[in-house]
Amino acid sequence: MKEEQQHVDRRVVRTKRMIRDALTELMEEKGFDGITVKDLTERADINRGTFYIHYKDKYDLLEQSEMELINEITGLAETSFLKVAANYNKQMSNWTLLPFVEQLFELIQENAAFMKVILGPKGDPSFQKKIKEVIKRRSLPILTTIGGELLVPAEYLTAYVSSAHLGVIQNWLESGMKTPPKEMAYFLAQMTLLGPGYVAGITRENRESIREYLESQRLN
Repeated sequence: MKEEQQHVDRRVVRTKRMIRDALTELMEEKGFDGITVKDLTERADINRGTFYIHYKDKYDLLEQSEMELINEITGLAETSFLKVAANYNKQMSNWTLLPFVEQLFELIQENAAFMKVILGPKGDPSFQKKIKEVIKRRSLPILTTIGGELLVPAEYLTAYVSSAHLGVIQNWLESGMKTPPKEMAYFLAQMTLLGPGYVAGITRENRESIREYLESQRLN
């Protein structure tokens, strides 16, 4: 009975993956609005009855496909924060922020075709908002755990970080993912934790003079 259930589960996963692949291809070709259930069933080579076993309509298919990824990303982020917080007073080598970001890029790579389309010009703008919200909710606790007093309002910091993360992810997908996930994790962690000025090579002396200039302009 257990083996039979596993077989059924694998078949369901395979069928849903075929439908999502069909959705991905069709969205790339003509955008979501131009897709019909008939298009999906013909591309996935299944009958309409099979489609309706899993989804109410194409909107339900899109929503479920997006939420599966959002839930996976959220799960990775939650696990990461707990480990970072637990290891805060330990050696840097024990921190798990870099492995989390690497796992995030690996997850995106595994779902590259769908992610590239859904985050592209023919995709779903609301999905970008969902991704940003996950990053916003998880980035502030991590940054404040390993940092100190905020120098800017939290809402602007999280908006900056979430938009920057999404921009890097979109660029990586569009450029063919030539850089490995591990290296992308290193780059993104540097930009997030050290700042774009640091990775652009701005020296400590320059940073101090820039800070003084900005403070003077703020007071004027």
